[in-house]
Amino acid sequence: MANIMKRFGLEGRTALVTGGAQGIGKAFCEALGEAGAKVAVVDINLAAAEETAHELEKRGIVTIAIGTDVTNPDQVAKMVKTVVESWGSLTIGVNNAGMGLWREALTMPFDQWRKILSLNLDAVFLCAQAEAREMARNGYGKIINTASMSAHISNTPQNQCAYNASKAGVLHLTRSLAAEWAPKQICVNSISPGYTKTDLVDKLLETPEGKTILPQWLERIPMGRMATTGDLQGAVVYLASEASDYMTGADILIDGGYCAW
Repeated sequence: MANIMKRFGLEGRTALVTGGAQGIGKAFCEALGEAGAKVAVVDINLAAAEETAHELEKRGIVTIAIGTDVTNPDQVAKMVKTVVESWGSLTIGVNNAGMGLWREALTMPFDQWRKILSLNLDAVFLCAQAEAREMARNGYGKIINTASMSAHISNTPQNQCAYNASKAGVLHLTRSLAAEWAPKQICVNSISPGYTKTDLVDKLLETPEGKTILPQWLERIPMGRMATTGDLQGAVVYLASEASDYMTGADILIDGGYCAW
């Protein structure tokens, strides 16, 4: 058996990260690249993906940027094809693209519900399916889905039923795909972040509603602070590496103890 630190390394691995241009996705790209993987930064905003890829290149990480609408099956298939044509294989798929919405259920238009479910759940299936088709040909792969502590609980005080439902769906989709694809040596796991500081969240918390909600969040987090994106990086490297080869259908909850109350 290889040295434990080598088993955490990702040299020779190829990865893609959806929603990789900013926030948690960008942190995942950085972590996988620092661990030795080649990383495709995938985002619907190609210019932003190219900017992040350029930052990674300056740090010595081999990378490409791919513009993809992950709710479009044809674009998702092209995303995987681009990685394979560039590097010969795909060994790590991180399905992270998503969005949130605070809206009361009684007044939520159906199109808003569908928009959240389409990006947060349907797209995770489409990406995982396309990734697994390639990984099955090689007899090995790691798929990592971004769920949320909202998959485990109904957060308060904000109303976000569509987000909660979509992330709960990601959690059980992860388990279902893990069981189905284990014979193909494809591991499927998820990461469930708690409240995490990103540029988008910071802007939300600057609103009058956000300023009211933040103290209530912090009061319920035993560690007394929100996560940084760096707090999530160790988990994605572990799940992408050889060190987790016997782990599938699992979820890593990183919430500062929020769900432990």
